[in-house]
Amino acid sequence: MAFEKFDSLSEEEQNSTMQRYYKLQSKIYDATRWSFLFGRNQIIREIPLDPAGKWNILEVGCGTGYNLRNLAARFPNAQLTGLDVSTDMVDLSIKNTRTFGERVKVLAQPYMLGETAWNEQLDLVLFSYSLTMINPHWKDLIMQAKADLKPGGYIAVTDFHDSRNLWFKKHMANNHVRMDSHLTPLLSQEFTPVVNQVNSAYWGVWEYMLFVGKK
Repeated sequence: MAFEKFDSLSEEEQNSTMQRYYKLQSKIYDATRWSFLFGRNQIIREIPLDPAGKWNILEVGCGTGYNLRNLAARFPNAQLTGLDVSTDMVDLSIKNTRTFGERVKVLAQPYMLGETAWNEQLDLVLFSYSLTMINPHWKDLIMQAKADLKPGGYIAVTDFHDSRNLWFKKHMANNHVRMDSHLTPLLSQEFTPVVNQVNSAYWGVWEYMLFVGKK
């Protein structure tokens, strides 16, 4: 399969690959991603937390800060942290969230299984178009999110799902994206689904998924 090359990567190799990939992509990310990263606005609307609450929110793979800005606007009393392994993306995210002051903190570091800094301290963990690029360690990050969420906290995920077109899956694999419907089974197993959708993009060229689950 097109994604078999991902299976032998260590966490260090995966992080280095993402650093190199986003060195260029960070310069064009916001100008291009609107055309195919569907579901990013919807997933934030689907989060079943009181907008007035004083929540503790983490986004893994925060990129340029697009979602952090939307989260900070929807939850004006929340404390938000964004993580990304790309220092180029983190620099943009810090710049793009500066208006929210100390409510938003952005860190250039990976999210890894076994860390204890947030254990049962988070109300929400968001993965937006990041898990399909974290290979083969995406399972570890889902389980880490479960450990870090408070009882009754939520995981929210929007990402690529699958494609019936092998040429497209190979193209995405060349851009470090794994597409084989692999996220939703584990998410549904580990969390109680609140939202579980698969939607079609560009007349069926590919599918993207939205999942909100409660711990």
